[in-house]
Amino acid sequence: MTGITRQDVEHLARLARLQLSEDEIVHYAGQLDVILQSVARVSEVAGADVPPTSHPVPLVNVFREDVARPGLDRDVVAAGAPAWEDDRFRVPRILDEE
Repeated sequence: MTGITRQDVEHLARLARLQLSEDEIVHYAGQLDVILQSVARVSEVAGADVPPTSHPVPLVNVFREDVARPGLDRDVVAAGAPAWEDDRFRVPRILDEE
């Protein structure tokens, strides 16, 4: 496998509209070469008999069935509320009127 060359990094920098110094070109060439070697190593491990997957384990829906049930009795809720008005909880105003 050929490594990333200085010209490759310069080309990528031009495409990305980056202005790199000489030290940065050398530095990024080394880093990109390591990345490409790692990808090549992963490609060697993945065999033709291994199907591509998006998750390592199968996903299963764990939600329960949505069933309508009766709610709390309105009178019981009103009796436990600190303030109740027009069938609603009465709470202190937190925003000024504009």
